[in-house]
Amino acid sequence: MNKSSLPYHRIVAKLGTNLLTSNTGQLDHAVMSKLVTQVAQLHQQGLELLIVSSGAIAAGRHKLGLIKKFKGIPYKQVLASVGQSHLMQAYEQLLNQYGITVAQALLAKADLADRAGYLNARNTLLALLELSVLCIVNENDVVAVDEIQEAKFGDNDNLSAMVANLVDADLLIMLTDTAGLYTADPQQNPAARLIPQVEVIDAEIERLAADTPNQMGTGGMATKIEAAKMATASGITVVIANGNEPDAILRLAAGEAIGTHFLPTSSKLESRKRWMLSGLCSRGKLHVDTGAAIALKKQKRSLLAAGIKSVEGNCERGDIVNIYDTGSSHLGCGITNYSSAAIEAIKGAHSEQIVSLLGYDYGSEVVHRNNLVIL
Repeated sequence: MNKSSLPYHRIVAKLGTNLLTSNTGQLDHAVMSKLVTQVAQLHQQGLELLIVSSGAIAAGRHKLGLIKKFKGIPYKQVLASVGQSHLMQAYEQLLNQYGITVAQALLAKADLADRAGYLNARNTLLALLELSVLCIVNENDVVAVDEIQEAKFGDNDNLSAMVANLVDADLLIMLTDTAGLYTADPQQNPAARLIPQVEVIDAEIERLAADTPNQMGTGGMATKIEAAKMATASGITVVIANGNEPDAILRLAAGEAIGTHFLPTSSKLESRKRWMLSGLCSRGKLHVDTGAAIALKKQKRSLLAAGIKSVEGNCERGDIVNIYDTGSSHLGCGITNYSSAAIEAIKGAHSEQIVSLLGYDYGSEVVHRNNLVIL
């Protein structure tokens, strides 16, 4: 297998807690060794790879000899702080055997919420790839806070999609201890079948993922589907597969059909639109009627005040807002020309009424089509 024969050049591999610990509550070095060997082989062939790794909290719990699962953010942050160095040491020892230099990047959602932070992170990760340094990425759990959702990715599934988005990856591999997305929970239903390919992540796919259990990590199948939705909208192929499959990473890099493949729903989006789509700095939600949803999705039109039914959250002119249809399905996002207070005043109104309602007019479009990204 040589580099030129492979369908993907830049790959992000997300390694889940259940996979890395074999559901034992501590790092399984034999499993890690098998995965790292595959990564090293692709790296030596000239492919560009990043690893988004879970396992820090589990490693910290084992290092401190804690059997009981403590609840609450400070305990998790302590465990992550202790475990992070242990996790990195394991990767460094394994990758040193192959002469591969290792770097670590700890990202918090707030770091990427502004355009400058996003570009700084992007430039650093791209420079590491250019230097053939293998970067291990994790969320900065020590400073991220659960209660402040805007400041936390919430799980490494969404972080992996964000990293894939940041570096323009061709392929995002999310490796776990299950074979992929099934028609039902395979642990409960012996008739459950693996879904080999998903062209569009719709409400039915989200429903199938909603009840899949997750024992050790923070992300279950639902968060993987959420992450896949973001990545595929940015033009990235996504695969959810069992990391215990022999040579899973090598086979997926070669384009083999194992696990569940999610096809890109668009061509590669330019950087500004990927940043908007990430949701890192969205400030509010607009709910639109059926007519507006059709105009946005099918006709590539701007969002007008007449099609807006309700507003959630606080936003100012120039902020990014998420847009939802009447069934609360996420349609996309865009940069708003009006504040949430102004939108509340003009929602449902025709464009020519805006001046009389507000006393000013920033244009008939609440979100112009040039500033829209539709999923």
